[in-house]
Amino acid sequence: MTQPSGKPVPLLQVEGLHVAVEGKEILKGLDLALNAGEVHALMGPNGSGKSTLSYCLMGHPKYQITAGRILYQGQDVRDLPANKRAAQGIFLAFQYPTAIPGVTIANFLRAALRGVRGQDVPIREFKSLVKTQLKALEIPDAFMNRYVNDGFSGGEKKRLEILQMAILQPVLAVLDETDSGLDIDALKTVAAGINSQRGPERGILVITHYQRLLNYVTPDVVHVLVDGRVSRTGGAALAQELEAKGYEAFRPAAAAV
Repeated sequence: MTQPSGKPVPLLQVEGLHVAVEGKEILKGLDLALNAGEVHALMGPNGSGKSTLSYCLMGHPKYQITAGRILYQGQDVRDLPANKRAAQGIFLAFQYPTAIPGVTIANFLRAALRGVRGQDVPIREFKSLVKTQLKALEIPDAFMNRYVNDGFSGGEKKRLEILQMAILQPVLAVLDETDSGLDIDALKTVAAGINSQRGPERGILVITHYQRLLNYVTPDVVHVLVDGRVSRTGGAALAQELEAKGYEAFRPAAAAV
């Protein structure tokens, strides 16, 4: 799909997005565009609205959009429920994945794949897909028999999120602070999993506090989110500048000075 200018329509285009939670405005006119084949990093301090954006993109009903649009593949998805967005190829990896005792990862993933595809997945096809992705992510087969996030370490929870992305093959993947709470070995493993899912048809939005993940996942574009707005957008070097100067230097008042 292309625009009248001949340029491709962005995979994701967020325009002037205002979002409130329980009457409090969190996002205050956020603009962001992401093309297929690109990895973008969204960086910001606590309370800047990073997780709010991720939940809005996935359609969480708690987050009220008061103005602006969310265009996915050129279509406004503001009124689509989360399951419809998932079926159209939007995926969210949570900052704090929930444990589901009694539900094995194998059953969970097969149900998720069935939900996204809208039809049952033949067991032979599912096993083949899982085997391929387990090998690619260096996850032991026994992992599939464990209960979802039950007693998992932080690294295991995040590795399962990446496995879900690999199985579901979304068009747009939003990773909400997937590096949170990881030691260096787990961070490298998760980063390798993210890199393995890069491709010309997929866009990935990596939401993070810190530059350290970006040592292993090189973004095409970096956005700095401060006080509910994107205050600056640039290339990968912007993350290094942010690390050196801190978020205060990117607040509108500081930028004006």
